[in-house]
Amino acid sequence: MYKIIGADRKEYGPVTSDQINTWILEGRANGQTLVQAAGSAEWRALSSFPEFAAVLAAKSPAPPLVGSADPAVIANAALARGVEVNIGECLSRGWRLLLNNLALFLGASLLLLLIRLGLGLVPVIGGLAYLVIFGALYGGFYLIFLKRVRGEPSGIGDLFAGFSRDFVQFMLAGIVSSVLVFVGGLLCILPGIYLAVAWKFGLALIADRRLEFWTAMESSRRVITRYWFQIFGLLVVAYLPLVLFMGYSLFHMVSVMVPILINSGGQFNFNFGQIMKMISGFVTLSLAQQLVALFTVPFATASLMHAYEDLFDTRPTPAA
Repeated sequence: MYKIIGADRKEYGPVTSDQINTWILEGRANGQTLVQAAGSAEWRALSSFPEFAAVLAAKSPAPPLVGSADPAVIANAALARGVEVNIGECLSRGWRLLLNNLALFLGASLLLLLIRLGLGLVPVIGGLAYLVIFGALYGGFYLIFLKRVRGEPSGIGDLFAGFSRDFVQFMLAGIVSSVLVFVGGLLCILPGIYLAVAWKFGLALIADRRLEFWTAMESSRRVITRYWFQIFGLLVVAYLPLVLFMGYSLFHMVSVMVPILINSGGQFNFNFGQIMKMISGFVTLSLAQQLVALFTVPFATASLMHAYEDLFDTRPTPAA
């Protein structure tokens, strides 16, 4: 006997394996549907149960190709569900997901951090290389979390999934969004902030649904626009430790430099000792900031992927 959770987040059952097989064939359940076997407290994706593998294989379509669907259709389908994004619930579920997958999430976050720092040590070329692979890396990073949200198996190797499929779409999404957000920030800060939040699900949509980059970005923008303040609030709260530390770092650096400038009559005539002191302080703060990010980013991503799943989940609801 089994219990099953539908797309409406309601629990059904207990039901037999025959009933679940019927739901699969009717399209009311699929490999992402969460199931709990009798005598177990763990909810797992239906695809992880070998007894349903044959029926799922017979029902499942071939892997989708990169889609060029109308963003309006995708967005309207998500918005028609009328889901409410609850910041507290997303944070709570994100925290539980992080605790249950601590080694995997921290390992992926650490590897992502090391790649970014390593490329940052290479002048000019490193920055350009990171801009090119940024989308693929974060697409794989989101995929790790999204799989675990759905109870599917995942591993560190998924971090590089974007390099073996749809790399061009990830690359274009990463470059275009970064450049347009930067330009929007230069022209006026508010457009840059709006776009940075509105395109937050773009890479996740490419990883999850294999959409073309602009379709994914525009679908994300259309959906998030309705929930913009909730998603913005979720990001602010989830990243709050990192934001506060960055604010402290800026305040600390200003408090060190201003007295030196005043004592030198406003001239940038620093002696060797002062220069070394500033460099030492900057390096220490930078390393501490990376450590804070190492723990903050997995929590924020776990919370964000719960919001994504709430808004874009397409799992059908099984019959009661």
